[in-house]
Amino acid sequence: MNTGVKITAFAAALAATFGAAYGLGTAAGPVEEPAKPAHTEHAAPAREGEGGHSAHEEAARGPAAGGLQVSEGGYTLALQTPRITAGRSVVAFSVKDGEGRKVTAYQTEHGKELHFIVASRDLTVYRHLHPVRAADGTWSTPVDLPAAGAYKAFADFTPAGEGARNVTLGVDLPVAGTYAPRPLPAATTTARVDGYQVALGGALTPGRPGRLKLTISKDGKPVTDLQPYLGAYGHLVALRAGDLAYLHVHPDKGGPGPEVSFTATAPSAGAYRLFLDFRHQGEVRTAAFTVHAGGHGATPEAPDGHTH
Repeated sequence: MNTGVKITAFAAALAATFGAAYGLGTAAGPVEEPAKPAHTEHAAPAREGEGGHSAHEEAARGPAAGGLQVSEGGYTLALQTPRITAGRSVVAFSVKDGEGRKVTAYQTEHGKELHFIVASRDLTVYRHLHPVRAADGTWSTPVDLPAAGAYKAFADFTPAGEGARNVTLGVDLPVAGTYAPRPLPAATTTARVDGYQVALGGALTPGRPGRLKLTISKDGKPVTDLQPYLGAYGHLVALRAGDLAYLHVHPDKGGPGPEVSFTATAPSAGAYRLFLDFRHQGEVRTAAFTVHAGGHGATPEAPDGHTH
């Protein structure tokens, strides 16, 4: 994934809700200098005349959201485990090209050939996973999902080859069993996870770049020794409530805390769920926020105090 803001044609799910998800990560090496300038967004290329909209109208609506399609740009996300069970399972999948062949060559971005996200449709569960690829192009990863329900999986990758563009594909991933969807968590400017407090500043604005600043503290003291995770001091994913349109953002240049900032553009007005992954003392944690872009109470309100 590209450094800086990255609206991949990824799972368009900029959803505005989700309980602070939680994951474990392996140690990362020194922070890598971004291969591409910060503030560069990756989005599906605009299609002239699509839907009868003028270029001016398209610009006013903001960048295209990603992750809304299972096939795009000549690539298809094919699940080999189209349904799993709650608890610990293994998800297997492949990316196929236009000829139906499994893709086996990718560009490495932020230390990985492919980033795999699983989120519940109600945005209360979020997992950022790093699957392993077999020689034949089959990817697999364990995933621990707390309950049955409707989930969506996203694959974010750039195929090998000069001039290849980043692609984000999305596919439904049902988890068998009876479930009741939960409401979107209330808008908040503070999230708490495992004794850490993360404060959110800034705004997400439709069609216009906006800066988001997240400040991390623990036990009332600022955290100034964040550790690199995927080549940076923070990793932000935003999903849009309703369709789970996906916006992938990487941080602006900065030090190891307590502030991590991002520049992002919302593709439309609406509610979004933000998920910040950060690494401290050898462990990756995820803080989650609900925000509104354009109208609908654009300023986040009281903290939800949830830990997931």
